[in-house]
Amino acid sequence: MFPLDNLDHYRILSSMLAPALLMAATGSLLISANNRLARVVDRLRSVLGQWESTATEHRAVLEVQIRRHRARATHVMRACVMLYVSLGCFVGTSLALAADAFSGFRMGLAPTVLAIAGVLSMLAASLFMGLEVVMAVRNFDAELDIEMSRRGRSD
Repeated sequence: MFPLDNLDHYRILSSMLAPALLMAATGSLLISANNRLARVVDRLRSVLGQWESTATEHRAVLEVQIRRHRARATHVMRACVMLYVSLGCFVGTSLALAADAFSGFRMGLAPTVLAIAGVLSMLAASLFMGLEVVMAVRNFDAELDIEMSRRGRSD
């Protein structure tokens, strides 16, 4: 059966808390990433609406904006995928820690490998979100430049 004499339940439960905290952090990042994705999609729909009602000679500017927003959406989508992978890895880490304890600590590095994979996925997601933020600021600057040139001003 289970080697209950060797099990230190408090130690096992406390070791399972670290992945739980990382799951909570990942969940917060997922909420943020999904909100950013919704904003990008809303902006893209707005630009598409402008494109449909704009004269042909002004569509080129809007087409550039559409391409930029699609790239932004791709970065956020990749970040979301990486965050879901991360979440799965942290859940797997927590389960692996419990299974490892019940199996007499025979799983070797499996819990550690899952935790490292989760952290690396979070890192990748952070990089994708950073790229998206940079693109958002550049898009905003470009839109400001266009609007200022329309009004006859430049800075």
